Amino acid sequence: MTDVVKHAVQPGLAAAARRSRIVVAGTGSGAGKTTVTLGLMKAFADSGLRVQGFKCGPDYIDPTYHTAATGTPSRNLDSWMTSADTVRETFIRASEGADISVIEGVMGLYDGKDPLSNTGSTAEIAMLTDSPVLLVVDVRSMARSAAAIVLGFQRLEPKLRIAGVIVNRCGSQGHYSIVRKAIEQECGIPVLGWLKRDDGLDIPERHLGLVPAVERGELEPLFQRAAELIRAGTNLEALRALADSAPPLSLPAQPLFAADRLPAEGSQAATGERPVIAVAKDAAFNFYYPENLDLLRQSGAEIACFSPLAGERVPEHASGLYLGGGFPEEFAAAIAANTGFLEDIRNAVRRDMPIFAECGGYMVLARTLTDRAGSVHRMAGVIPSDVRMQEKRAALGYREATALQDCLLLEAGETIRGHEFHYSVMAYDESSTPYPYAYQTKGMRGLQSEGYAQGNLLAAYTHIHLASLPKAAARWVEKCRAYGQ
Repeated sequence: MTDVVKHAVQPGLAAAARRSRIVVAGTGSGAGKTTVTLGLMKAFADSGLRVQGFKCGPDYIDPTYHTAATGTPSRNLDSWMTSADTVRETFIRASEGADISVIEGVMGLYDGKDPLSNTGSTAEIAMLTDSPVLLVVDVRSMARSAAAIVLGFQRLEPKLRIAGVIVNRCGSQGHYSIVRKAIEQECGIPVLGWLKRDDGLDIPERHLGLVPAVERGELEPLFQRAAELIRAGTNLEALRALADSAPPLSLPAQPLFAADRLPAEGSQAATGERPVIAVAKDAAFNFYYPENLDLLRQSGAEIACFSPLAGERVPEHASGLYLGGGFPEEFAAAIAANTGFLEDIRNAVRRDMPIFAECGGYMVLARTLTDRAGSVHRMAGVIPSDVRMQEKRAALGYREATALQDCLLLEAGETIRGHEFHYSVMAYDESSTPYPYAYQTKGMRGLQSEGYAQGNLLAAYTHIHLASLPKAAARWVEKCRAYGQ
């Protein structure tokens, strides 16, 4: 059964909002910030608090962990794909009603898009949200040197408030005591807790196949163990007081998600004036930024979710289709078996229905999908290409996508921002020249022609953030409305 999803907007948000919050940052990748984040989230949630999780940057996997640990959907805060105002607004909206918000950083505190500035870094998110920072430091094989590390992080950006420290991988209680005294004396901030070395506590290396494991509850023992260690070694009362000390935040003067521009639940739905965009949503298709769906609603659309894995087909009343990212390779046989779903896609393309597919959804539009075991699965076949999984990661990083032609979301030459993360490679059949590439994408490795655009079909590997070009959402909805009429 399809599920019509209503928007979750708080129309009564105050101009200045109090939000209890803390940013958990690391000195670098592997310092232990994800372990600390999950331990804090689980410990606070187990104590009866409503915890709202956030992730700095574009990553979809850590928010899946947060959601499992807190029971509340986590959100991304990205200062490169979206504006400073949108970051603040996203945080204020999503944290409404939460007792405490825990924002997990990305890489090291100062690592981002640019090595010469804070752009796209955890530090920038902390400053944009005026949040105190809890710095996680791996103190293996060091004592007083830990103070030098913390002091360097404090001095690099004077505008940033590093308000406390948690030290990770201590050898013993005595080791923790030495490190704590050194940091507190030299840096003037409290060390609020410690975690002992525990090889069984390491979070598995991130990859897309982990997400089904999280959803099946297989990592729940790890979350519980992290919470136990946090409760045993951390002053949670002091940490919560630190979060409560964060100053009020104000919404931007011109909010992107203004409540008076969002349709009331059920308005115009019966008359068909609000076109329905069908969204594939299940264990195979679940990477969607909530703000993308909110912008589509704000532009006048109604969102109807359906599950291809449950054998469901594209809703008959849909005027548009959104096939998001995920990991269809994990469920390729089930997707191939839902021949009605694949035929619905083919029929929608024949009728020129507005369709947007990214990453996992893009793969399903290909002719075939070859999984890691070498099995070949028939897909929709509306794009002249074949996709194959590989063990080595094929792409990771931010992308600026510039339209090579007028397409569903963009006019030729317009640019939208997003990111790529996938282990598959697409082999394009370029026998028909020219191949209708959708974008020229710009990333750390230069320029690349990517995706497919033909009529109202737009598909590519890049996960886009509609808040980087809000008129793209309005353009999509208008095309859905015209299709429906």
